[in-house]
Amino acid sequence: MNRTSSASWVKLMAGTAALTLALAACGSSDKDTDSTASDSPSPSESSSAAATDTFTNDTCSADQTSADTLRVGGILPLTGNLAFLGPPEVAGVGLAVSDINAAGGVAGTKACLDMQDSGDSTDMSVSTNSAGQLVASKSSVVIGAASSSVSLNVVDTFAQNKIVEISPANTAVALSGYSPWYWRTAPPDSVQGAALGTLISSDGWQKVAFLVFNDTYGTGLRNYVEKTVKSNGGACVYGCKGDGDEFPAGQTTFSTEVSAALAAKPDAIVVLAFDESKAIFPELKAQGWDMSKVYLTDGNTADYSKDFPKGTLEGAQGTIPGVDAAQEFKDRMSGWYQVAEGEALKDFAYGAESYDATILAALAAAKGGATDPQTIRDNLAAVSGANGGTECTSYAECLTALESGDIHYKGVSGIGPFNENNDPSSAFVAIYKYDADNKNVYTTAVEGQAS
Repeated sequence: MNRTSSASWVKLMAGTAALTLALAACGSSDKDTDSTASDSPSPSESSSAAATDTFTNDTCSADQTSADTLRVGGILPLTGNLAFLGPPEVAGVGLAVSDINAAGGVAGTKACLDMQDSGDSTDMSVSTNSAGQLVASKSSVVIGAASSSVSLNVVDTFAQNKIVEISPANTAVALSGYSPWYWRTAPPDSVQGAALGTLISSDGWQKVAFLVFNDTYGTGLRNYVEKTVKSNGGACVYGCKGDGDEFPAGQTTFSTEVSAALAAKPDAIVVLAFDESKAIFPELKAQGWDMSKVYLTDGNTADYSKDFPKGTLEGAQGTIPGVDAAQEFKDRMSGWYQVAEGEALKDFAYGAESYDATILAALAAAKGGATDPQTIRDNLAAVSGANGGTECTSYAECLTALESGDIHYKGVSGIGPFNENNDPSSAFVAIYKYDADNKNVYTTAVEGQAS
């Protein structure tokens, strides 16, 4: 079924209790609407910026600490079932550190990068050990984790040691306002859940099934999607809140779960999982499900062109919080990763949020005149624009603007200033549709206000 008109989309958005969403940009190849694109964030034309940049991979030495250096720690998925998110997030942080140093550093000193592995929720010892290393090395700020469950495992460690943690990808509502030391540049599940639920309803589907793993991220997002579908007159027929149909993280076969979901005769199926999705999609296809009626989220909306036969996911749709970043920025991230890791980026999810998290931390340090975590924490809201101020879009530009007073850093991720819960007050959710090559192609972005 074709997507409904933009007027119907906005009407459905307005009916969502958790937040207000509005059509922000349209770049879809699906030409069945007459809506026009606004001046909200959207992809730009390709640029040669990466070729003209000079990138530095500024790794930390043992004697660099928060006492005299902006020591940017990372706790991101280098291994595990979210490892596909590692490269763009690492690139976002690394590029930001490179840009910070190109502009003269922070408070008279250079910034440095200390990247550690978060692993995933199937083995929390990885993140526990990495958090301990980042505390011992006296980080100024830690960027991560990607998984909400992993952050819930380490957030108290950072808070107890008074180290700022900024996640570029956590969406669990349980983390909103969790600690004065915890912040994030990704919106809570209420924003993405409402966007995905509204997309499903606007596509005309009424009966929805969920294939969801038993993880804080999965169940929390399921609850918001289900709530939105129901508020739009639909129903959940399998995998619903309270039914106990969740599967454990790390499961590898799904014939039983898929059969049960199909037996409930849904109109659409939402898959909420990480790397488990690579086993779920072929099973859905094998059991005859129309893959154009599959919906994904940021945990599994990725490029599967090398994983499945052509056409496996054609027509499926997925959401990723954040704008589809301008091509110039993607080129710069990929250029930095090429220098640091010897290869180009394949995915870009949460790269912009990782970049902005790092830039915001550096601006907070610059505003306070020191690189310790307390200074960063005390100034983060202010440099994000919570107090208004001069708008600026790069670290160098914002440094100059700080000399005259308050600033509002408007970064590449398109988020609004931090609110009282240390969440973005507003954020975009990008919608992707899979082509015949199993690649997720950007179609639209919607903006949501956090409740």
